[in-house]
Amino acid sequence: MCGRFVLFTTSETLLDAATTLLGRPVAAPHGTPAPRYNIAPTHTIAIINETLQPARWGFSGRTTLFNARAETLAEKPSFAWAFRNSRILIPMDGYYEWHGGIPYYVSTHQLLWTAGLYRNGEATMVTTAAPPALEWLHHRAPLLLAPEQANTWLNEPTIETMQPTSIQLQARPANSAVGNVANDYPELLQSNSLF
Repeated sequence: MCGRFVLFTTSETLLDAATTLLGRPVAAPHGTPAPRYNIAPTHTIAIINETLQPARWGFSGRTTLFNARAETLAEKPSFAWAFRNSRILIPMDGYYEWHGGIPYYVSTHQLLWTAGLYRNGEATMVTTAAPPALEWLHHRAPLLLAPEQANTWLNEPTIETMQPTSIQLQARPANSAVGNVANDYPELLQSNSLF
């Protein structure tokens, strides 16, 4: 599961990375996002389909649906239309997960591309089983796409596209202040014990 994430790669760096990933120019008609270190559901996030654009994180409903299980996307009424018609990429530099009351920052130290769905100005993040190395942290993880999977996800996803990532992720303790969504600064990525 992913309920908080980070995107500090912004501006031309983000657009250049998206252009390289998709093999075509990616524009940002609404501008690029400012760096964020504590993005939570209902916040505005950056998404990529034809362009880089803003969206509200979470499909509206009785509850905010900010994650969608890869295994049931095609059948769940909340996600089936978007899965067939409106798949997106959500860029992130890493995400937070809690274990035993301690927040951990999970990353590769480079930009990550997460599978997502879009409808009516809202986005949800696709999750799958956690990779074996992170099962201790949580049994679910964002569906991270390797560069060669990004266009496949956007154009014609396959079962292989929706498997747990083979990307080598690292988890390290983060600052406990990340628990308050009002906190949004780079030091959240570091454990309290480092200060």
